[in-house]
Amino acid sequence: PTHCVFGAIFTCPLEVIKTRLQSSRLALRTVYYPQVHLGTINGAGMVRPTSVTPGLLQVLKSILEKEGPKSLFRGLGPNLVGVAPSRAVYFACYSKAKEQFNGIFVPNSNIVHIFSAGSAAFVTNSLMNPIWMVKTRMQLERKIRGSKQMNTLQCARYVYQTEGIRGFYRGLTASYAGISETIICFAIYESLKKYLKEGPLASSTSGTEKNSTSFFGLMAAAALSKGCASCIAYPHEVIRTRLREEGTKYKSFIQTARLVFREEGYLAFYRGLSAQLIRQIPNTAIVLSTYELIVYLLEDRVQ
Repeated sequence: PTHCVFGAIFTCPLEVIKTRLQSSRLALRTVYYPQVHLGTINGAGMVRPTSVTPGLLQVLKSILEKEGPKSLFRGLGPNLVGVAPSRAVYFACYSKAKEQFNGIFVPNSNIVHIFSAGSAAFVTNSLMNPIWMVKTRMQLERKIRGSKQMNTLQCARYVYQTEGIRGFYRGLTASYAGISETIICFAIYESLKKYLKEGPLASSTSGTEKNSTSFFGLMAAAALSKGCASCIAYPHEVIRTRLREEGTKYKSFIQTARLVFREEGYLAFYRGLSAQLIRQIPNTAIVLSTYELIVYLLEDRVQ
């Protein structure tokens, strides 16, 4: 699927920035805020150092200055290797699971879709984790301008030599936790779709106008549901990146969650969220609405 490949190349810099922001090795800038003490005679301020998380643009600038533009495409190799097979595995598992669940629940109901999506995500994550692990490692690798960076195979060999087969499955528990995102996204999307079908707009428009209105409506619904789901389930991504860091103090999902919360506060769980939303929302809106359009055209043919 060429659109997968173009999507992967186009959004790679955003993904590198997002992974760097999630990392525990992100250099926090120290900012000195003058703190005025009321009650002192001259109101003299005391200066208190506070660490501030750099934003998306600051990380971009720092990568370009220190490492050069090539670093923005770190991890593209495993991404291109993994993106098509992971979509293929996902859709194959989804349709297989759907057949099974249709026999148990009301055929094609929301519960069937949610269970099928969950099972497909479970299988895909289990199979593809080694590739995504290598990708994350490559994105986290900082190099001084001009020095050579590890390629995909060297990185995979290094992980194997230092951590064995188990190393490739780091962060898998966090990916399983991330399945909730698929379920949340789908649940919100389905209810919005229902609202669009029965809402005031649906009844007032006619023929062709109705088609375009519902198409853009579905696109907006897809973007909104993905955005909400991403925000709710985002902390699992930060935990996953931490688990995949080299020589890390993070050992398990719960332990990492506790440690991040204790050392950096709850805001650390949302580092890199803006990059994630910019990257994902348009992508999902296009994929879901195209899918709806194809279904709609096929239904038209049948009629």
